[in-house]
Amino acid sequence: MESIVTPRCIIRALEPGDIEPMYIWENDPEIWRIGANTAYVSKARLARFIEEQNYDIYATHQMRLAIEAEGKIVGSVDIMEFDPQHLRFALGILIYDKSERRKGYAREVIEAIKNYGLNTLNIKQIWVEIDDFNKASIALFESCGFQRCGVRKEWVQYGGKFFDVYEYQAILR
Repeated sequence: MESIVTPRCIIRALEPGDIEPMYIWENDPEIWRIGANTAYVSKARLARFIEEQNYDIYATHQMRLAIEAEGKIVGSVDIMEFDPQHLRFALGILIYDKSERRKGYAREVIEAIKNYGLNTLNIKQIWVEIDDFNKASIALFESCGFQRCGVRKEWVQYGGKFFDVYEYQAILR
């Protein structure tokens, strides 16, 4: 996959130099709430993950890309559950450092990935799941044209409490 360049970001394949920041992100229990991790990840495992990344989305149905801004990696974007029959995929995005948030990077990445999905993969829609307490992500995706299409009641548990998860989708064509 070629890099996608936005006015302030480069969305690109993972590189060996990305191990250090990814190691911090993948081992932050706060981030586990929004992802699938429940255990610590070694640098060796991350190195294998990066080395073995196959960017043929038709074969793997997923890919993780780095988000680079101002010469450093600030986050990642995941395209998951790519379905070439039904022309859709799920999207996940992380801008890790709170000082890098609210700079417009995520918005640029979402718009670039929507364009990539529409013009390169010929998809019809993108969907996301957002925990109901994540007001910033809800506002971001709504401002990027995603509409709430469902709710999973008391779907996730944190700190002994259950929270709803909202489903959003953007119909691209």
